[in-house]
Amino acid sequence: MSEQELSYEAATARLEEIIKRLDSAEAGLRETLDLCREGRSLVERCAAELEAVGKGLEELRLDELVARLANGADGADPAR
Repeated sequence: MSEQELSYEAATARLEEIIKRLDSAEAGLRETLDLCREGRSLVERCAAELEAVGKGLEELRLDELVARLANGADGADPAR
């Protein structure tokens, strides 16, 4: 399975495996380089996934606000 096919949860689990391997100090120079490259790619992928989810949540909140305003409920709790 390629990194692009991994779920967010699988990608973070793989990152944990990479970190454990690097922390063990058993990886050779070439393996360390390969693990660092893979880890960087996974971190970028996870960050993009988190950003996309965050944007989706913002859109949901905006949709809820528009719906409340359209229904005349704009006097609701301003802290929301």
